Amino acid sequence: MSSRNLNRRGFLGAAGAAGLAVAGTGALTACSTGGGAAGGGGAEASAKVKLPTYVAANVAAPDLPGNGDGLDPAYLRYPKNPVRSVATTPGDGKPITVLTETFITAAPAVNRNAYWQELNKRLGSELRMTIVNGLGAEDVYRAKFNATIAGGDMHDLMWFPPNQGLKNVPALLQAKFHDLTPYLSGDAVKKYPNLANIPDFVWQTGVFNGKIWGVAVPDGRMGQVYVANEDFWKPVGGVRFDSAQDFLDKGKELLDTKRKKYVLEPAYVNHIHQFGMWYGLQNRWAMNGGKLTYMFETDEYLAGIEFALKCQEAKLFWPDPNLSTTAEKLEGGFLGAHVNAFPGHISHSTMYDWPAKVIVPFAAEPGMTPSWHYGYGSVGFTAINNTVSKDRIETLLQVMNYLCAPFGSEEQLFRDYGLEGTHHTRAKDGDVVLNTKGQAEVLTTRAATIFANRPQALYVPGKPDITRGIHATEVELMKIAKANVATRYFSDTNTNKGPSSTNEFYTAITDVVAGRQPLSSFTKEILPKWQRTAGDAMRREYEKAMEKDGSK
Repeated sequence: MSSRNLNRRGFLGAAGAAGLAVAGTGALTACSTGGGAAGGGGAEASAKVKLPTYVAANVAAPDLPGNGDGLDPAYLRYPKNPVRSVATTPGDGKPITVLTETFITAAPAVNRNAYWQELNKRLGSELRMTIVNGLGAEDVYRAKFNATIAGGDMHDLMWFPPNQGLKNVPALLQAKFHDLTPYLSGDAVKKYPNLANIPDFVWQTGVFNGKIWGVAVPDGRMGQVYVANEDFWKPVGGVRFDSAQDFLDKGKELLDTKRKKYVLEPAYVNHIHQFGMWYGLQNRWAMNGGKLTYMFETDEYLAGIEFALKCQEAKLFWPDPNLSTTAEKLEGGFLGAHVNAFPGHISHSTMYDWPAKVIVPFAAEPGMTPSWHYGYGSVGFTAINNTVSKDRIETLLQVMNYLCAPFGSEEQLFRDYGLEGTHHTRAKDGDVVLNTKGQAEVLTTRAATIFANRPQALYVPGKPDITRGIHATEVELMKIAKANVATRYFSDTNTNKGPSSTNEFYTAITDVVAGRQPLSSFTKEILPKWQRTAGDAMRREYEKAMEKDGSK
């Protein structure tokens, strides 16, 4: 995933906001700042906990299969006969309070929102969501979360994001939330079939000190990619590159500053990550010669910076660093490519009007092996406040079981598309299309229910070729995919200092690419400072955790 914190682009990448059914069309891309930001505390005990038994949902078979490694199942048409996955109304008639977040336009208030009203009816309880809008400021949810904890007036359900710097997570869970291990571990989860449909690698994000503290929120395991406008690259033979130099040469040929036609968006940090993968960059933390190292410390990352400097010298980057209309520039043919979440890069409805093409990482030089990075696979977990009576825990789990209904179920059809005739229409071939009211109510409200979600599936209404192309691209990316070995481990330093130290590192790297600092400052100042501030301590903590469970 992206090295950045969770933000609007990452959210839209997984939200599928214009019809792409990815990650339940309501999740966000969990962009870990270093791995294990919200999972694995108490490594020795956590390694022994029995995760929920996985039982695949009994829904219509996909047209293109997925697998347990993260390949998403794909549907070329919406299943004609959705199955019922929840037998009875899950709620108990009492309101359920939730602290959650959105990264798009706020949902209409419940008294003006037919979708939200119907959702409450189907749940059998009023869903009272405190919705924090994360557009803009990166720390807004963390601030609200911490204030809520400090004030003591906690919600029944509280969403723990994977990367927003929440502090002392294991101790907080122990003090303020219910241990859900007896309800979810092993076969106990079968009482909640839609929760049993969540894969193992997702559940690991909610395990601390040998206990399961929350319902894990699935997200696609796909990371970020270059998304190009195919038409932009046609004059040089299309979106095909033999090497980094070939990419640079073709970019120079297409550059037209007089017409304000540039090759790349001005997000230097994201480009360095993509360039690094052409050189075989590892995914965050990896074991090298018996030592745990971070990607910043590798030759491949430095090579990515050096190539970014070549692109800057060639003026390939859009000159305004504050460009906010990237999708529009791509659509208009004024920008060649940008970095975005995959497969949610087609979630913007405007993107359907131009030929989007993913650039699968290629070898920077002959003989090299490129890489591509798996994402986190989860957007955290949702815990139950321990002031909630124990006799209500099962009710809240049943409500989340409803909200996690799998693709191809009656509940998911309503969750993602609302009421037929009111929010969506169905074509003769079964495709489902949101209308204006659906766009206004379903998408915005659905986005706020990020705290509970289903595993990802691919479906683009009325565009089976796009769905087929996304699936084929996932297959290609997974051939060169690398995972972050620290994902399931916890580091207090990463929680407390990871986000700030990483942001400081990226600011300095941006200064290098922009020409405000020399390249030599990377090895002399920038990298050593990151290591002193957080990197070395994170390494020690992760290595210690790995030694305890035998992974190192």
